[in-house]
Amino acid sequence: MTDATLASGLRRQPLALRFPSVLVFLAALGLFTIAVTILSDGLGLGIISTSFIKTLGKTLCLCLVALAMDLVWGYCGILSLGHMAFFGLGGYAIGMWLMYARTELIVIESLKAAPLPATPQEISDGIAGQIFGVVGASEFPPIWAFAHSLPLQLAAVVLVPGLLALIFGWLAFRSRVTGVYLSILTQAMTLALSLHLFQNDSGLRGNNGLSGLQNLPGLDDFPQSTVSLWFFWASAIALGLGYIICAWIVSGKFGSVIRAIRDDETRVRFLGYPVEGFKLFIFTLTAVLAGIAGALYYPQAGIINPAEMAPIASIYLAVWVAIGGRGRLYGAVIGAAFVSLLSTWFTGGQAPNINLGFYTIQWVDWWIVLLGFSFVAITLFAPKGIGGLVDIFIDRKSPNRFGADLGPDPGALREQEAEK
Repeated sequence: MTDATLASGLRRQPLALRFPSVLVFLAALGLFTIAVTILSDGLGLGIISTSFIKTLGKTLCLCLVALAMDLVWGYCGILSLGHMAFFGLGGYAIGMWLMYARTELIVIESLKAAPLPATPQEISDGIAGQIFGVVGASEFPPIWAFAHSLPLQLAAVVLVPGLLALIFGWLAFRSRVTGVYLSILTQAMTLALSLHLFQNDSGLRGNNGLSGLQNLPGLDDFPQSTVSLWFFWASAIALGLGYIICAWIVSGKFGSVIRAIRDDETRVRFLGYPVEGFKLFIFTLTAVLAGIAGALYYPQAGIINPAEMAPIASIYLAVWVAIGGRGRLYGAVIGAAFVSLLSTWFTGGQAPNINLGFYTIQWVDWWIVLLGFSFVAITLFAPKGIGGLVDIFIDRKSPNRFGADLGPDPGALREQEAEK
């Protein structure tokens, strides 16, 4: 069997055979979703509280954006420190509709007592006054032109992060900015966007952000225990689909090319591959995934403000992926889930303080320090991250070449001979 025949046969195999972790991951995610549903307040036994259901749903969203980060950094070698900006833009896009629609219901209800029926303009002015009165404005900014339309705002969840990434990536990659310089540029983009949104005239209520996003318009009859389950299910479905997409990309020839770009971009360019096109596609796709994750995250959080898009948030994202093990999709998911849940435990006051006599360690204050030490320790002593432990557990080995030649010439040393 020649190398070409073997490679062709492998490409014809289903994704689940080429990437077995997909089935394992989807099965684990499905069982986890069913178990949480059964134990929830909304439809189940009431063992898991509604607030923790929201925490789990938000964690699944963070796992999705970690997948995006692993694809762009772990597989393509682009250390982006701006993907949480795309995450926030997705949240703002859906948050605008949620806030508009909820406020519209309130304004219409309040105008029912008027002697004459309210005109559309009066309703619009009332909505604008309710939303922007906190920043001293009474008119809708231009960016709210489509806030009344759910389909258009859902399109914005995908288009706004995607277009920003496409424009930024095209300018950066065509100039062949790489390495730490590209990381600094993505961080500068995030900082500039965050500082702009902090201004009251940005059109998104400045530091106040968008609030009350947990209240779905027209569904007041449904308790939060049920609504939180809906978002939890949606987050699980989005994570599952995101994992399949990422696994499909990295399992074929495209995946081999982006890994080669990560390892030796110059050589790939000399071989004739359009490196900039590959990088731009991955950068844009992962920005879209991040935007979708943000659109599911912030309705569960209930509020979004510009602080969520600060550069430190993207640095945390890189830390999660590094702790989980970059270059492994399941590693990114494990890292994000592990750090997110551990952070909730430490910063939520659930971790017991340690009294040393002369000093009391309060984990709310020391969690960031612990996270930093963990990142340094992982980098120095376990560069494969937590995902490396999974590799050891499943005894991950190099692919079976079925006796194919290991060298470029026929008759070169074969794997069976090399093992002797």
